[in-house]
Amino acid sequence: MTTTSKLIHGYEVVIGFETHAQLATQSKIFSRAPIAFGAEPNTQACAVDLALPGTLPVMNREAVACAIRLGLALGSHIAPVSIFARKNYFYPDLPKGYQISQFEIPVVQGGEVEFFLGDDKKTVRLVRAHLEEDAGKSLHEDFIGQSGIDLNRAGTPLLEIVTEPDMRSSEEAVAYARELHKIVTWIGICDGNMQEGSFRCDANVSVRKPGGPLGTRREIKNLNSFKFMQQAIDYEIRWQIDQIEDGHAIQQATVLFDPDTGETRAMRTKEDAADYRYFPDPDLPPLHISEQWVQTERALMAELPRSMAARFVADYGLPEYDATALTQSKDIATYFEAAANASGLPKLAANWVMGEISALLNRLQVSIHDPEVPGPLELAALLRRISDATISHSGAKTAFQELVTKTRKDLANLAEYLVEIDFIIESKGLKQMNDTGALEKIIDEVIAANADNVAQFRAGKDKAFNALVGQIMKASKGKANPQQVNDLLRARLAG
Repeated sequence: MTTTSKLIHGYEVVIGFETHAQLATQSKIFSRAPIAFGAEPNTQACAVDLALPGTLPVMNREAVACAIRLGLALGSHIAPVSIFARKNYFYPDLPKGYQISQFEIPVVQGGEVEFFLGDDKKTVRLVRAHLEEDAGKSLHEDFIGQSGIDLNRAGTPLLEIVTEPDMRSSEEAVAYARELHKIVTWIGICDGNMQEGSFRCDANVSVRKPGGPLGTRREIKNLNSFKFMQQAIDYEIRWQIDQIEDGHAIQQATVLFDPDTGETRAMRTKEDAADYRYFPDPDLPPLHISEQWVQTERALMAELPRSMAARFVADYGLPEYDATALTQSKDIATYFEAAANASGLPKLAANWVMGEISALLNRLQVSIHDPEVPGPLELAALLRRISDATISHSGAKTAFQELVTKTRKDLANLAEYLVEIDFIIESKGLKQMNDTGALEKIIDEVIAANADNVAQFRAGKDKAFNALVGQIMKASKGKANPQQVNDLLRARLAG
């Protein structure tokens, strides 16, 4: 749980999250209707989704399996028996007049999400994660002054993940949301597409004086990007503080964020649980999950991010921060491990994946599998040549850019990629000067031509030493081995 708070104008911020993750099933949660995104309105809604008389819901087993996997990933308790309930409210896009959800006994209970915010490790506790169906969608055609209802989403399987109010800043809230997004996509239960509504976040925001009771919360609905999430929470915090300072009481409400104005606006008064008149759904029996089913799902799951990060620390000697950064994406983690194993240089591989590789992905806006991105064996070959001092770090960056722009070759092994990188080094004149005799000659010439810097260094001024190194590197056209230059120059100046 978060224990430190950053006060804003003397107020402590309190944030909790409710996240709706659309589950990666082939059909809806209680019917066999498809859930493909982008279909023509009302072409993916069957009689069950429309709540026609005589229809009955049938539980989608894969949706339950997705919930089990999330519970395993987050260290939650998976209820052996859970209950479905009817959540009653009346919207045009809710054909039954109620939503099938879970209330008193959800399928996933407790658990936690751990993440880094800068160098600080944070933990957010979960209250629950429950299965439910999505509603339809209202379509407003402003140019003709009409509205319509698209029921394609009605019955789409969701897992609503609810936290304790453990977050104390917008930065912390966004870091939590990013980590949860990583987890649900890593374990394959959600595609995480925020623009298509597959991963929707609601932030419950309140403020209070330190040590005081929790303030009245307002819920910011359907935040569909991390950028807007932070903007919306920051605006809401400022708005609530201004209201309280002006003597106004905060009213519990549901609000929307307008990215064009950067402001939140009230949509409706926020309901409490009693307003929904929950009661067990008579058409659905209790959901039974056996321990054998849980263990089967555990055996099928890939290595989880936290476990992989711990292994990277133990097996490769990486700092915990590096290991966590490398396991933000399964594809990135797999790429790093392949490069580390092939090169035998895990720390150097980590530095390059977090540095040059990540910068390349951001610049090109591509995935790690894009043809423009050098493969892990290509990177491993480059790392080998850095390690054996064939090439300097600056020269390696030049060689890396050559790898980016050249046509990818599907070579058989590391030895063949070493031949390729050696050709680039030779053809571009990037090979480091490691000839001791040649370097000593350059060093002697620089010492002779820079008597003032020599005198200053011997008088205890370290900057003078760096100036001499710069002159030597310039004289060698950047090809001298920096470490060798440092060692030889110090030996000469000490003589």
